[in-house]
Amino acid sequence: MKALVLVIDSFGIGALPDARAFGDEGAHTAGHICERVPGPKWDALKQMGLGNAGGINGHPMPGCEAVPEPSAFWGIMEELSPGKDTNTGHWELAGIRLDAPFQTFDPAYPSFPQEMVAEFERRSGRKVLGNCAASGTVIIEDFGREHMETGNLICYTSADSVFQIAAHEEIVPLDELYDYCRIARDIGDRFNVGRVIARPFLGNPGSFLRTKNRKDFSLPLPEPTIIDHLLSYGIDTAAVGKIGDIFNESGIVHSYHDKGNTACLERVDELIGEKSDLDRFIFVNLVDTDMISGHRRDPEGYAQKVDEISTAVERFIDRLDTGDLLVITADHGCDPTFPGTDHTREYVPVLAFVKDNVLPVPGQPEDPLGEAASGGQTRGFNGNGRRKDPEPLAPGGVGIRKGFFDMTQTLCRYFDVPAYPRGVSLF
Repeated sequence: MKALVLVIDSFGIGALPDARAFGDEGAHTAGHICERVPGPKWDALKQMGLGNAGGINGHPMPGCEAVPEPSAFWGIMEELSPGKDTNTGHWELAGIRLDAPFQTFDPAYPSFPQEMVAEFERRSGRKVLGNCAASGTVIIEDFGREHMETGNLICYTSADSVFQIAAHEEIVPLDELYDYCRIARDIGDRFNVGRVIARPFLGNPGSFLRTKNRKDFSLPLPEPTIIDHLLSYGIDTAAVGKIGDIFNESGIVHSYHDKGNTACLERVDELIGEKSDLDRFIFVNLVDTDMISGHRRDPEGYAQKVDEISTAVERFIDRLDTGDLLVITADHGCDPTFPGTDHTREYVPVLAFVKDNVLPVPGQPEDPLGEAASGGQTRGFNGNGRRKDPEPLAPGGVGIRKGFFDMTQTLCRYFDVPAYPRGVSLF
């Protein structure tokens, strides 16, 4: 058995009830892209029920309409944690509910507290340039020449809880840049900063280009996640893209830091084809929709990237084994038709497809925690010690889910392991 969760980064599907408080009332990433970009689109996701999920909000999705008999369980999920950033969304998908938002900073200079900047400059031995909220491509054009002349570091933020450090790879080698990020991460822990992000670039003034050597350094996790939980019951775990960075590698056996959607989708192809005696959970982030198209307010580019994902999903479905689980979801919105360049506070779609619509009997890996941790039962057996039979499934609508962490409980149900503390299974 294997469960594959694909997070289409920022693929929101309608403003949340509290979107007004975030300045995002009326946002609808998927719907507005459909309205802006004519023609049929995203056929595999459409057949799974993406258009049906969009209909829950009553928002038309031309080109990705509802279908009579979706192949997957379909619905939308409401984020309960306060925020609209990568960590908040992914952490809630993995079972964590935050009670308070991460620290954000004033967009105008000086954004960061003086105490934070002074300690960073002292420990890094380099001065800070920027110290404001900005687009990453704009700020390296504004400060890139001075950075190359002085070696000072371009540090900036956004509407999210981030401390970003941009540096030219020929001025500051990558390993050195990552060390500066670790310093900022250590300082940022005291300020509840969600992520420190390395933003390396190359080129010359007027033609700078960010490279794919970005690296995220996340705040320490407040509690174990579904990844740790599954691993403790013998499930093999794999992470693709920036998942390892988001979760600080916790609970992850195989971490593939592939850069960009093309490389990540190729890695998924490879992992689907691998044969293993262990049941496996594969967690994937597809960042290009957000990083390249969402923040740059490019609906046409966004539509094309989702189309590429949909094409890959069609291929994945063909290659899955009977009983394998494929989930499509997102972590927040980033409506490319909306004012500004920031994330948007939105519902996310959830599409859960089980190959051949049968939930198989799980395998029997050794339970590393012993019988006491699993209630005295082994996976795949009922309370009387009799082996369970495969369970037929009938896909349908699952409505509006209160909390992204319903994904967590779905994985527990799928792998037949003890329940996680939060969430309700889609099955």
